[in-house]
Amino acid sequence: MSNARIPLALRQRVVELFRYRCGYCLTSQRIIGPLLEIDHYIPESRGGSSEEDNLCLACPMCNNRKSDRVEAVDPESHAVVPLFNPCQQQWEEHFFWTEGGTVVQGLTAVGRATVVVLHMNHPDTVAARQLWVSAGWHPPSD
Repeated sequence: MSNARIPLALRQRVVELFRYRCGYCLTSQRIIGPLLEIDHYIPESRGGSSEEDNLCLACPMCNNRKSDRVEAVDPESHAVVPLFNPCQQQWEEHFFWTEGGTVVQGLTAVGRATVVVLHMNHPDTVAARQLWVSAGWHPPSD
């Protein structure tokens, strides 16, 4: 939880920058239910600031799993790598959708480590994505 109050105008810029979607799993605010949260990529507890270039939008599941982490172990190489940084990196360079848009796969060590740490393919999440896909709401097309 942030100790700093993030001004409303900055919050709105972050929300718009991330197009009302989680920067990690791309889940849209329209379909998730709980409100998306402002995440400090580098947590305040590790010296991260509340500046726009360190803030992203995150769903509660991704934000809670990320916690204060900034790195994790790639399950393939077993190397410690940085987590995906939605403030600076492009999603499609590190991830892709499989199983009709319901499962996130990592393309890179960063992507693979992030998928594992954030539990991006938890069975309940995949089941929800199946419903969203059948309604035509997921995955995002842009």
